[in-house]
Amino acid sequence: MAGSWDGSYDPGSQSDESYQFERLHIEPIYDAFICPLTKQVMRDPVTLENGQTFEREAIEKWFKECKESGRKLVCPLTLKELRSTDLNPSIALRNTIEEWDARNEAAQLDMARRSLTLGSAEVDILQALKFFQYLCQKSRSNKHVIRNAELIPMIIDMLKSSSRRVRCKALETLRIVAEEDSDNKEIMAEGDTVRTIVKFLSHEQSKEREEAVSLLYELSKSEVLCEKIGSINGAILILVGMTSSKSENLLTVENADKTLENLEKCENNVRQMAENGRLKPLLTLLLEGPPETKLSMASYLGELVLNNDVKVFVARTVGSSLINIMRSGNMQSREAALKALNQISSCEASAKVLIEAGILSPLVKDLFTVGVHQLPMRLKEVSATILANVVSSGYDFDSIPVGPDHQTLVSEDIVHNLLHLISNTGPAIECKLLQVLIGLTSSPATVLSVVAAIKSSGATISLVQFIEATQKDLRVASIKLLQNLSPHMGQELADALRGTAGQLGSLLKVISENIGITEEQAAAVGLLADLPERDMGLTRQMLDEGAFQLVITRVVRIQQGETRGNRYMTPYLEGLVRVLARVSFVLADEPDAITLCREHNLATLFIDLLQSNGLDNVQMVSAMALENLSQESKKLTRLPELPAPGFCASIFPCLSKQPVISGLCKIHRGTCSLKDTFCLLEGQAVEKLVALLDHTNEKVVEASLAALSTLLDDGVDIEQGVNVLCEAEGIKPILDVLLEKRTENLRRRAVWVVERLLRTDDIAYEVSGDPNVSTALVDAFQHADYRTRQIAERALKHVDKIPNFSGIFPNMG
Repeated sequence: MAGSWDGSYDPGSQSDESYQFERLHIEPIYDAFICPLTKQVMRDPVTLENGQTFEREAIEKWFKECKESGRKLVCPLTLKELRSTDLNPSIALRNTIEEWDARNEAAQLDMARRSLTLGSAEVDILQALKFFQYLCQKSRSNKHVIRNAELIPMIIDMLKSSSRRVRCKALETLRIVAEEDSDNKEIMAEGDTVRTIVKFLSHEQSKEREEAVSLLYELSKSEVLCEKIGSINGAILILVGMTSSKSENLLTVENADKTLENLEKCENNVRQMAENGRLKPLLTLLLEGPPETKLSMASYLGELVLNNDVKVFVARTVGSSLINIMRSGNMQSREAALKALNQISSCEASAKVLIEAGILSPLVKDLFTVGVHQLPMRLKEVSATILANVVSSGYDFDSIPVGPDHQTLVSEDIVHNLLHLISNTGPAIECKLLQVLIGLTSSPATVLSVVAAIKSSGATISLVQFIEATQKDLRVASIKLLQNLSPHMGQELADALRGTAGQLGSLLKVISENIGITEEQAAAVGLLADLPERDMGLTRQMLDEGAFQLVITRVVRIQQGETRGNRYMTPYLEGLVRVLARVSFVLADEPDAITLCREHNLATLFIDLLQSNGLDNVQMVSAMALENLSQESKKLTRLPELPAPGFCASIFPCLSKQPVISGLCKIHRGTCSLKDTFCLLEGQAVEKLVALLDHTNEKVVEASLAALSTLLDDGVDIEQGVNVLCEAEGIKPILDVLLEKRTENLRRRAVWVVERLLRTDDIAYEVSGDPNVSTALVDAFQHADYRTRQIAERALKHVDKIPNFSGIFPNMG
């Protein structure tokens, strides 16, 4: 290799590199340096009794083979028998060889150094890098040689090469140079070397990623470099990603994982890992670290944004530990624990884990404790938030003791204490405590206990007053709570809303806000909708305050697509329609209600709403409103004024002739219109109601059948009503409702309507031949309530299934 690398050397070969480099010599090899057995330069030459010199390991192997095969002990070179196996070290020869070897290595090192520039040929750079690897693997002391020759920065420069093979080999060489050598690692920590290595983690070539991870793993064994690696933006994120990757090879994943384990020595790195989804190191420190580390980790946990699965994992791992800190730690530790618990309690599954770990009792104690040991108000707010989180999980809170006398969250005195806190703290904590009550009133198992406690505390008016709060979150919480309470204490809430306090006006203001549809608006209109619809005083006040005009405007805007939809659209529209239907319950007593219905043509609006497919409650309530409106038609229709009969006609009635008046309603016998008298014969109301008789929701069917029943009611022309239903093809759907017998209420309604239909002979004749209808009527006659059985009896008489002289029931008008 005089003056250059031996051209016979293949830089791509990985096999027997040490042999390849041992063949590269600057000075000639003397025969005395070569072992006759191995044909290689000796490292530990020894001499036999006959003066022949061999490599110690090779001659010992020869002696062993002779002994095992039973041959005579002979010199492998002369083949003459030897008297002993004594080996004498050839110290002078070994020193000469070592000096010769050192001179060669120094010359080779110098040549390799000159090859290590970006302008050199790829083959020369690769061979130089492999030579450095050979030196380091040959002797640890050679790593000092590499360092002292200032070769490490030159190897680092090779990471900038355009050759992928050179970059990979440079990464590999740096790893070998750094192995078990802290001084070399320190040199690599200087400048941007670590940042450059980290960049290779995101390279497309898997070989470069693999070598970069292996090098980082080696560097991470140094605590100084742990901090350096962690400080590189994205390093920990990429490593964490690699550990969960299914596309990386197993060695890369393993090295990435081991690198992260080493990086855990620095708390800042642990925080970064937690932020990027590797929480176990943080949780381990929180459980096992010294007190100041536990505090630091708990504090950081409270700042993290976690997904729900991770929250459950954290709750199971450190939930109990955090609860214990919350019970007995100093104020700083309690604050850190509370904030961490606040973070992990905000999903249903993790909240249940914390409940089972015993979080409720210390939470309640923290909230209610006053005096020296009480929490500052800002931490009571955190406690209230956690309690609101866990209560919304839907757990059975009626069975978990939280007080010294085994009280539960829904015990009267606990609810009273919550109500007292709500009335005597600031808006932030009031809002959270209202959310606690929202959670408790959202469960059928606990709502009645809370309602009873609220009633016994006399807090209804106080809760209603929050409707006027200026803080939106507080106002939303109060409205949602009142909505939950309204099905159980609607009259009390209606009484509280009536009057001059302004809460009703505040509710209407929320409903009318022109900002799309919010949760607050849906809750506000839901609250109004749940109040007793026959409360005249409330309806009167709503009329006076223009509530119905406002609701009509909002419904029309939704129908016309002017209000953009979102997840609150359905409950908001359902609430609006229910509120609007209130006006139909007071028509008989409120002339202003009739005027409102006429001015805004509410009958047409409700008919249009019958076609709100997919919105069962809207359809049901619209049909109910139409029933109420239609009930008033017979009172509102204008009957014709007939001229007084003449003198002769008064004496001889047979001579009189009634005048024929055209344009009268055939059912109500007067002048009718949909707008003014709410007559269902207009606007295709009958057809649309008949179409709903086939609905899958029995409540929609019942409401539609009730509205159609008004066409057959006393006080109208029943025969003409039957004709209208025939023309609308409604007879068969009505009979089908009777046959299906889906609910007792539906059967009661259907029997009543069918009896009226059977008063028409043609229909009675047709039905008498249908055994299914007869069977359904007989079943009602035998098993329904008393009133329905009477009506079923009359229906069976119409089809001659019961003789008219039956007399089973006494006559009742």
